[in-house]
Amino acid sequence: MKVAIAGAGLIGHTIAHMLRESGDYEVAAFDRDAKALEPLAAQGIPTARVDSGDAAALRGALEGYDVLINALPYYLAVNVASAAKGAGVHYFDLTEDVRATHAIRALAEGADHVFMPQCGLAPGFIGIAAHALASRFTEIRDVKMRVGALPQFPTNALKYNLTWSVDGLINEYCQPCEAIREGRTQWVQPLEGLEHFSLDGVEYEAFNTSGGLGTLCETLSGKVESLDYKSVRYPGHRALMQFLLEDLRLSSDRDTLKSIMRRSVPATEQDVVLIFMTVTGMRDGKLVQEVFTRKIFAKTVCGVPMSAIQITTAGAMCAVLDLFREKRLPQAGFVRQEQVSLQQFLANRFGQVYEGATLDSRAKVAA
Repeated sequence: MKVAIAGAGLIGHTIAHMLRESGDYEVAAFDRDAKALEPLAAQGIPTARVDSGDAAALRGALEGYDVLINALPYYLAVNVASAAKGAGVHYFDLTEDVRATHAIRALAEGADHVFMPQCGLAPGFIGIAAHALASRFTEIRDVKMRVGALPQFPTNALKYNLTWSVDGLINEYCQPCEAIREGRTQWVQPLEGLEHFSLDGVEYEAFNTSGGLGTLCETLSGKVESLDYKSVRYPGHRALMQFLLEDLRLSSDRDTLKSIMRRSVPATEQDVVLIFMTVTGMRDGKLVQEVFTRKIFAKTVCGVPMSAIQITTAGAMCAVLDLFREKRLPQAGFVRQEQVSLQQFLANRFGQVYEGATLDSRAKVAA
């Protein structure tokens, strides 16, 4: 299968490396930044300078490919998906943006190729896992999804390091968030709904952020009393972000905020991805609760040191694509994350990173 990856940033680079090392994919990377492409070219991965903002140029560059993976910022998603549709290739992305996903869904209507957005950690794997847990209940009372990509060793006042896209981070802190309350889908405000919990002796806080639910609200509408998604941080982070976004009014000046974050908050590869999910409901006439937790740490994958967010985000994308290649997913139209079997995902050679396994080079899909 020939795969083009739009975006040669950290996650795009990781996806390209994972797929190439599997031995089952021919991979090429597109980016308008020649410097971003250099590390991939040095690994022997074909590259091309393509401006993804130019739909016609991207459409032309896709000739001969089967799949386009979009690893670019959320605000380019619709344009890139439109180019994929024009080129007649399957489309996968990592966007957390709700409006972009709605637009891509409209593009997928009547298409004879797949359009599958939100294929990362959250949205992405978290929706797959939540839907699997919810399906074990005859009556669902509440679904609580909590995810955080955190530094293992926080040192600054925010208790945070940049582990992924600054654009995506700020977007999820600023956009309204979907939730279900008393059986009705509604919008709630980002940074609200503050709660605290502890896991393995470590204290955390969690609050509303946008996009993590993917299409789960629609899928579980009428079947659940309460459903929400919150980002996990160390205590005190939310108060400082609220000061920046609301008190200093930087939510309406995102360019300044992005500049501040990039200049002042260092990146780290020593991170941990925390997944904490609970589903409560009725089963066999009894009120029961199931808990799903994972802690995934930075480690070496495919012979390359990777951060936890690289492993989980790229691993989820590669697992979903692998399942599609194996025809375990629909082959046309809009595909939701909830249509992925959790069992098949975790058994997949790429999905096994969520079980703590190290991805072996050239390993085949588990039976």
